[in-house]
Amino acid sequence: MNEDAHISQKLAALGHPARLKIIRLLVQAGPDGIAAGKLGESCGLAANAMTFHLQKLTHAGLIKSQREGQFILYSAQFDTLLDMTQVLTGACCADSQDKCGERCPTSEKASQATED
Repeated sequence: MNEDAHISQKLAALGHPARLKIIRLLVQAGPDGIAAGKLGESCGLAANAMTFHLQKLTHAGLIKSQREGQFILYSAQFDTLLDMTQVLTGACCADSQDKCGERCPTSEKASQATED
């Protein structure tokens, strides 16, 4: 499977409001993650729906799970998420003399910020 197919699979997994909310909550939680039950409460989802969405995100490589006693903790795969955004925006405006704005990753301002 080529890189575009991998990215497409990951974006498809994010293409549901519940899964997007789950990813945001896991990113906010950091590497320690959140227990599945707490995620379900935060999202207002029944256990079976939560399991379905967590499986989709796990299969896409966007999250991982780890058992801690009687709980299963889920956490974001930060490297995968960052790699995905790099693929989407890393060459932003590379073929243009004009930049798209202050947040353009290839602008001089952004380049200087990463050097500091």
